[in-house]
Amino acid sequence: MNVLGIIASGAAALFITVVLAKGVRRATLRAGAAHAPGARPSRAGVVRRLGGTTVVLGVGAAAAAGTGLGAAGGSGRAVTGLLAGAAIMAALGLVHDVRPLGVPLRAVVQTAAATLAVCLAGLTPVAGVLAVTGIVAVTQAFALLDTSDGALAVVGTVTAAGLLVCAALDGRTGLALPPAVLLAGLVGFLLHNWHPARIRPGVGGSLFTGFVLASSGVLILAEAPPERAAWAALPVLATVALADTALVLVSRRRAARPLFQDCGDHITHRLRRLRVTVPGAAVLLGLWAGAGALTGTLVYAEVLHPAFVLVPVAGSAAAVVALLRIPAYVAPPVTATRRRPPTGTVPAGAVPAGAAPAGTSPRPGPNPVPAASGSPAPAPSAADPTRTTPGRPTVPPPPTGRPAVGLTADRG
Repeated sequence: MNVLGIIASGAAALFITVVLAKGVRRATLRAGAAHAPGARPSRAGVVRRLGGTTVVLGVGAAAAAGTGLGAAGGSGRAVTGLLAGAAIMAALGLVHDVRPLGVPLRAVVQTAAATLAVCLAGLTPVAGVLAVTGIVAVTQAFALLDTSDGALAVVGTVTAAGLLVCAALDGRTGLALPPAVLLAGLVGFLLHNWHPARIRPGVGGSLFTGFVLASSGVLILAEAPPERAAWAALPVLATVALADTALVLVSRRRAARPLFQDCGDHITHRLRRLRVTVPGAAVLLGLWAGAGALTGTLVYAEVLHPAFVLVPVAGSAAAVVALLRIPAYVAPPVTATRRRPPTGTVPAGAVPAGAAPAGTSPRPGPNPVPAASGSPAPAPSAADPTRTTPGRPTVPPPPTGRPAVGLTADRG
């Protein structure tokens, strides 16, 4: 195993990512100041589009250089396919950041990128179909974690570390190279993405990170020895991402909300409603991912029985059920509307023009004034503005933090 090659590639990824991230931050601040002189610069739009490129360029360049110098060993073809598919995903995300794309088009491009990686890996047709499905699903799940400062970077770092350990146990240099450089790149990115975030991954960086993690897991699973029980160990490493996806899908289904629309109902959003700070939410997600990664690596190393993977799975399911009880949707207020009576009719309790109310004597003049005691009390409003639709409780918005991001990473 070319340990020195992997270390050198990781160091290069860390250095390139840190330098690029610092440059993007400075360029963003200058651009924001130019658009709003004398005011606090608004960096959201530019940062969202450029933040992820630091990870893409740093990790991609280091992995490509390592593969060219022989650090990938006999898995160079598979690593090349992985990097090609990851580049397609990054380009897709950057285009979506600039001009939002439809869900069908994104699904087609993601499937094509996963198919390219699987074909160059040399999997059988049946295994290839399952691998493409798993790569697309896990990639999208990881991409959805970009909902709070540091959330995606922390979970991605922990997951990449688990994949690196699993690949190192088999002595496969090529399979250890992608998670190693991604781990180093995410650490460098996290230096600027920690709360308060100066840069953010955006759709491009999120899809790139998720694709590298998902494809690395599939390749390790395909080449793992049978005694490793990789079929049970490796999926556990994606527990947090899959739990977050399951949470939003079930929540939106129960609330009759669109499945592919941003609703601010992810794990981090619900933790913020519990008054957990933004750094605290990232730490909790990291610990959650660490439990799954530790269990998966110990099962892969044959230290634990494969049945132990049910522990983090059951814990994640219980956490999803508990998080579903936290209100996540802010229902719009129901305003009362005043209905105009039909022409020619007199509303109940109203006094016709020119007529005196009962118990009073008529007064001369064109505008008689009705007695206050004869006017009935106004009827209660038919619509109560404090009531909401069942299943959509009104809750206060979460404390200020990261803006909400929705399913399929729809960010305009």
